[in-house]
Amino acid sequence: MTFRTPSFGRRLGSGRSRLVLPVLVVLAVLLGAFMLFTSFWTNLLWYRSIGFSSVYSTGLWAMVLLFVGSGALMALLVGANMVIAYRLRPAYRPLSVEQQGLERYRAVVDPRRKLIAGGLLGLLALLTGSSVGRQWPMLLAFLNSTPFGVKDPQFHKDVSFYVFTYPFLRLVLGLLFAMVILSILAALMVHYLYGGLRLQGPGDKASPPARAHLSVLVGLFVLMKAVAYWFDRYGLVHSERGATTGASYTDINALLPAKTILAVIAVICAALFFSNIVRRGMMLPGVGFTLLVLSAMLVGGVYPLLIQQFQVKPDELAKERQYIERNIEFTRRAYGVDGTKVTTEYGARPEADPKKLQSEAEQLGGVRLLDPNVVGETFQQLQRIRPFYRFPDTLDVDRYRVGDRNVDAIVALRELSGAPAGQRSWVKDRMVYTHGYGFVSAQGEQFANGGYPDFLTKDMPQAPNSQIKVDRPQIYFGERSPGYSVVGGRGQQELDYPDNSAAGQRNTTYQGRGGVPIDSFFNKLLFATKFQEKNLLLSGAVNKNAKILYNRQPREMVQRAAPWLTLDGDPYPAVVNGRILWILDGYTTSGAYPYSEQTSLGDATRDTVTDTRSAVARQANDRINYMRNSVKATVDAYDGTVRLYQWDEKDPIAKTWMKVFKGTVQPRNTIPPQLESHFRYPQDLFKVQRQILTKYHVTDAAAFYNGEGFWEVPEDPGFKGKRQPPYYQSLRMPGSDGADFSLTTVFNPRENPNLAAFMSIGSTPGRNYGQIQILQLPRNSTAQGPGQVQNSFETDPKVKNELFALRQGGTRTVAGNMLTIPFGNGVLYVEPMYAMAAGTAEQQPYPLLGKVLVRFGDKIASGNNMDEALEQLLGGVAAAPPPSDAQPGQQQGGTPQLTQQAQQAIDELEAAVADYEKAQKELNYTEMGKAWDRIKKARDALAAAQQSGGRPANPNPSPSPSGSPSPSPSGSPNQD
Repeated sequence: MTFRTPSFGRRLGSGRSRLVLPVLVVLAVLLGAFMLFTSFWTNLLWYRSIGFSSVYSTGLWAMVLLFVGSGALMALLVGANMVIAYRLRPAYRPLSVEQQGLERYRAVVDPRRKLIAGGLLGLLALLTGSSVGRQWPMLLAFLNSTPFGVKDPQFHKDVSFYVFTYPFLRLVLGLLFAMVILSILAALMVHYLYGGLRLQGPGDKASPPARAHLSVLVGLFVLMKAVAYWFDRYGLVHSERGATTGASYTDINALLPAKTILAVIAVICAALFFSNIVRRGMMLPGVGFTLLVLSAMLVGGVYPLLIQQFQVKPDELAKERQYIERNIEFTRRAYGVDGTKVTTEYGARPEADPKKLQSEAEQLGGVRLLDPNVVGETFQQLQRIRPFYRFPDTLDVDRYRVGDRNVDAIVALRELSGAPAGQRSWVKDRMVYTHGYGFVSAQGEQFANGGYPDFLTKDMPQAPNSQIKVDRPQIYFGERSPGYSVVGGRGQQELDYPDNSAAGQRNTTYQGRGGVPIDSFFNKLLFATKFQEKNLLLSGAVNKNAKILYNRQPREMVQRAAPWLTLDGDPYPAVVNGRILWILDGYTTSGAYPYSEQTSLGDATRDTVTDTRSAVARQANDRINYMRNSVKATVDAYDGTVRLYQWDEKDPIAKTWMKVFKGTVQPRNTIPPQLESHFRYPQDLFKVQRQILTKYHVTDAAAFYNGEGFWEVPEDPGFKGKRQPPYYQSLRMPGSDGADFSLTTVFNPRENPNLAAFMSIGSTPGRNYGQIQILQLPRNSTAQGPGQVQNSFETDPKVKNELFALRQGGTRTVAGNMLTIPFGNGVLYVEPMYAMAAGTAEQQPYPLLGKVLVRFGDKIASGNNMDEALEQLLGGVAAAPPPSDAQPGQQQGGTPQLTQQAQQAIDELEAAVADYEKAQKELNYTEMGKAWDRIKKARDALAAAQQSGGRPANPNPSPSPSGSPSPSPSGSPNQD
């Protein structure tokens, strides 16, 4: 017996199958919409949390406007031409093999033509909007442009035309070209499909309406080509044809008139195409178009080539001189090096008088020997405390007031590297190990015994009597912060720092105003979607008052808050009024400044540090020809507060963006003085400027053309093939009253290892900030450059033997920064040499100061510290020690070490004082008397040691108010 499925069952099954696809499509659309909303809303919540929501909304609205406007205009124009072509289709199409084949396509397309056209136009609008929408900064800059107050010498237009207006007009022109070209293609397709055009058969290949329609579109294309030719004239200020960037002799005398002629011919050609509306035939438009093509080849291509070859090259300098002068002037202005002070013939006669050299050495002061590019591992081993903390590979240099003087300090933050291995869980990763802890700093010019850093701030928790007070040592926002953390919940215990309590740690709960609340179901759902983590939605640990911190890296935060800035690759921390702030330098850049030479930002800023240190961000390889440090930005390491301060008050690009994003950048006069004292001249801008000055220190056009006086940045002596980085150091330039915190570099002649010049720029905010000074050696000077000096250190017999002794027992040496210091009308080279003991699997080696190597003229010496090295070099000359509260037994930049006799006297003095205080507390007057006798003997011994060459730290202890003598500070070295 055969059973059959009831017909209504089959209909029900087929109905269900037909519903599956629409339901899936609807679900996919809803899911995509929810993901899009999640991205938008969580971004908006983040911007609100730092107070920059207007930046997000302004950029979003501008992007939407361009997206919708350009997409709709593209779809409208192309669609209109498709409709026109369809309506102009011929009523009668002669029967032919070609038309019979097209008839089959028409039978398929015609019933669905609206759906097909709508789908294609929608896709075209989407692609156009996506491409143009990303150019929203160009639109906003154009609408808010600020004049530069400088006009180009050829067309006499303000530089703002080239920086803001010209790029936007080219964008609009490019969009119109795309619309017309796509309209032509769409019209051709429709006309061909419906018989207005044909490729086979006798007679006209195009119907009169199709010919007229296409003639108008081609005429529009040619007319826009005329506009493009006209605007190309202004683009000549960026030409690379001549000896330098900018309009050259050939550009002005051949290409400029050629562009004008071509624009006129294009207008005539367009008129001939438009005339085809009322007349038949393509002869005149064809002749006009042919004339345009030939003119473009001959007038725009061959003629300038002939001028260049037969007029310019035989006498290039004479022809190009004024254009080279324009390039030099505008390049120096665009990169901010036009105010450079150059001292020529420096070092022609280095000082040889010993007394004058002694006087110079006494004014030398402290020299920063602690190298931030080397001692990262030293900080790591001595101050990491626990394995889940980490310091950066490259540390930073800043200045702090210690006692009654400013000192160069090497600074770093102890950031979190993640939960300990073997203890990983979502709660621990995201809710317990949430932040780093502590600001660690050390004096740059002096060391503790054994070559250890002399720490100003250290340990966990930080000692209350530290010389730099930190009220909020927690690092919730840093370069190594986790992708996201949940903090601040009711009763939440976040690890603050390990201690010796029964729990083994001190806990805290985040109380900052930064972060986004995540204690509602809706926000939990959004962030669980954003981070694809179900625990954010399901975990009961995420409770009332909980916040989520994300987008936490300072560089990323400032980049989002000010998308118009290019940020320096090295944010650095500073303690300001007890809070840790990240300080970042923001640049305004452009590649459209007229007559200015372009350079690659990425290539110009690369050196040993950026190539070998992972913690330093590299710049993109953007081509720029204008750069200013217009903004100083800060990010609070505890609560993530972002502040932008205007720094260069004359920069038109910054002024333009301050009009776009009103209220986001605070005026310069609102910068707190305590914060401003930690600002420094930024490295990446300095690197770009030194790259430009390798050529543009030459201001004479003839000398520039010959290029014989050009320089290059030398290789880092310790890293072959890597460019030497610039160095922060406090130094006294010739003719100045005192030492100034500066950023310095040197130059070699091109393809020559000798020293050509020394360059420094004032880095302390004030009168000398940003002032570039160059000490240029005579062209025939044989002064050795850094690479040669490094080789001389390794080959000098005495130094070689001392380094050989240092390298015994598996110890290896690491060369520190080779500092170049103007000294005695010559150059003093100073290089700290660090020693690293052989390591084991349990104990990683770390560098400690081993020797200080120095060279002046042909003399080379080394010592355990700067004073010893100078004494060896200059025969008894020692740098005057800066006043300091350093502990006895420490090396002090320019201070000799204590003799053994003096050290023994100090030790006995300290022990006697301790015994006296102990007896005093116990009211044991007998022991107090004995201790007092020991104090007097130790004091006499210390005085005797002083007379024989030892240095007393406190030779005359006097009774304190309580009646006890005041002990000297402890002299134990830091062995953390």
